[in-house]
Amino acid sequence: MQRAIEIAEFGRGKVSPNPLVGCVIVKDGEIVAEGWHEHLGGLHAEQMAIHDAEQKGIATKDCIAYVTLEPCNHFGRTPPCTESLLWAGISKVIIAQEDPNPNVRGEGISVLESANITVEKGLLKEEAATQMRYFLHWCEYRRPFVTIKVAVDANGSVDDLAEDSQRFTSQECLVKVHELRRDSDAILVGVNTVIRDDPSLTVRHVDCERQPLRLVIDPNSRIPEDAILLNDSNRTMLLQSGFNGLQRLLEMLGDMEVQHLLVEGGPATIAHFLEQDMVDEFLLIKSDVVHKEPVLVDFDLSKLTQGENLVWGKENVHCWKRR
Repeated sequence: MQRAIEIAEFGRGKVSPNPLVGCVIVKDGEIVAEGWHEHLGGLHAEQMAIHDAEQKGIATKDCIAYVTLEPCNHFGRTPPCTESLLWAGISKVIIAQEDPNPNVRGEGISVLESANITVEKGLLKEEAATQMRYFLHWCEYRRPFVTIKVAVDANGSVDDLAEDSQRFTSQECLVKVHELRRDSDAILVGVNTVIRDDPSLTVRHVDCERQPLRLVIDPNSRIPEDAILLNDSNRTMLLQSGFNGLQRLLEMLGDMEVQHLLVEGGPATIAHFLEQDMVDEFLLIKSDVVHKEPVLVDFDLSKLTQGENLVWGKENVHCWKRR
């Protein structure tokens, strides 16, 4: 199962709104084939593993399949994985995480058991759930998991108003931020960030097969006509409802299958999300640089609980989670 979780990572940044899933097929105690969900619309992990076995000339009858998520039993972008497992003659399926998707919810397990296939569940469940946490959160709440990312200097300043101010985090940290963008379905900022920085909000420093949707909260239509966000080929949505309807906004994004929302806005935007208790994860990146003309901000994190501390390059990242 650990190997199945490892190879599921090959689909990161490629399969949303589907979850990361891995599968290995075992015969006589040895892994003989493996597969993962590689891209949206492509083979699911179980189907890819069975195909891998076929390509190697390995008979899958009476083999054991280890899969990180309950096999689907419905027609979507691909046929049901349960049918593939039945066709392959798999005798036992070991599942890490049950699927809370309304289209599945135990049906995959039920179909397999009714066909006299032995099913075990829960092996490395916590690890698998962590890997597919955005998908599981969306299935339960029908709104995206909200991550706020903010960088501060050594004294807690979010910006430097000096004319010669520059990016104040390391290249290694920048790569980590772009990995975070890659794992997001949408990135949100307020219009003030666009006016000041003219950001592109794209994934550039890591491989990525699809760019996240860009969202700009702009109730008074102040975004400049020549802003990069309005003039490149990537998707941008302007939101004129302001910050009073964040719950409705998240519900709308959930209906659009946005499972992970990354908030990269300024202090005002971040404060609105914190005040309305709409934050699931708060990442505070602390640099050792000192701003010349600092903008000091003290975020109210009282509704969150301190989590693990990370290291991204030269920067320490303090992480808070929803209680």
